[in-house]
Amino acid sequence: MNWMILPFKRYAEFSGRSRRMEYWMFTLLNVIVVTVLMFATGGLGAMTNLEAGGDPSAGMMALFGGAGLLILVYGLAVLLPSIAVTIRRLHDRDMSGWWYLGAIIGSMIPVVGFLVSIAFLVILALPGTPGPNRFGPDPKGIGEAETFA
Repeated sequence: MNWMILPFKRYAEFSGRSRRMEYWMFTLLNVIVVTVLMFATGGLGAMTNLEAGGDPSAGMMALFGGAGLLILVYGLAVLLPSIAVTIRRLHDRDMSGWWYLGAIIGSMIPVVGFLVSIAFLVILALPGTPGPNRFGPDPKGIGEAETFA
């Protein structure tokens, strides 16, 4: 659970490195929370739909009404930590955070975007560089021990 909330503790920290565990557990937390919120919103939409006598547009009112605002508020709350943890994850791979902007722009290109998105996911799934790099020490602490100390 500590890995899931660690990006909230490092809310807007764009320097340093983040392990794969920190990134993917934070992503899992976001998927779980958004799924629960979507089920809650969908459940409220179904109840609204039944109360409106089967009107299909009444279900959309729950999504864009009060319950849908929960998803919007959560999305805004995790926007900055998710950008920060992604940039720190790229730093762990010894890549600049500007690659994230390049991946966002590249994913908007119609045919190439799918390949760019897959490639970016693969980059985030690869292990970080062992030992210190230009962005800081290894978050796992590997490679920092002196050989003949």
